Amino acid sequence: MKDNAQKESKKLLLIDDDPNLILLVKDYLEFRGYQVVTAENGREALDILEQEIPDMIICDVMMPEMDGYALVENVRDNPQTSWIPFLFLSAKGQSQDRVKGLSKGADVYMVKPFEPEELVAQVESSLKQANRLIHHNKGSELGQTLQVPEGVELTPTELKVVQLVAQGMANRDIAVQLKVSQRTIESHVSNMLNKTNLHNRTELARWAIESHKA
Repeated sequence: MKDNAQKESKKLLLIDDDPNLILLVKDYLEFRGYQVVTAENGREALDILEQEIPDMIICDVMMPEMDGYALVENVRDNPQTSWIPFLFLSAKGQSQDRVKGLSKGADVYMVKPFEPEELVAQVESSLKQANRLIHHNKGSELGQTLQVPEGVELTPTELKVVQLVAQGMANRDIAVQLKVSQRTIESHVSNMLNKTNLHNRTELARWAIESHKA
């Protein structure tokens, strides 16, 4: 039970078009204490990612509508999701398949059939590594001076958005408050990151507070 309590807050997104595999892997991971959200293909997974951010993604490669390769590229291209550990589960086990999966952006490539215990070990290892990176980056940010170009001007809407970002609000919640789409908010955040040469929402919030914009 102690092991399960430690994993209680960890949410995994599991994507596969095989309902039997989804059922088996979901049951096993939930038994080990993880929360598991499922999707049947990459397109459905992207819809889920607009609503919630998991701690890790476990994904099949060959799927209808959007395959795993396209999904991992979308995940890596989005600043909101680019940090998420990504594990491929695939029946394609040739070395060139592994190389392609890893080069597209996956952190781990496992071949079906696999031992459930090995999957859990890979999940735990990936989550620990992601946690170390997050803590390292937070520690680095505290001691760094933000390098922002002089004379950065924000539009009135951008100013509203960055003030809410500085309050710790998620893009989804900001969109609801300002009565626009989440993609519109993401576009405003992206524009402000480009204007300021900052790297993420955390730095953007810190800059807004330090420059008295929030």
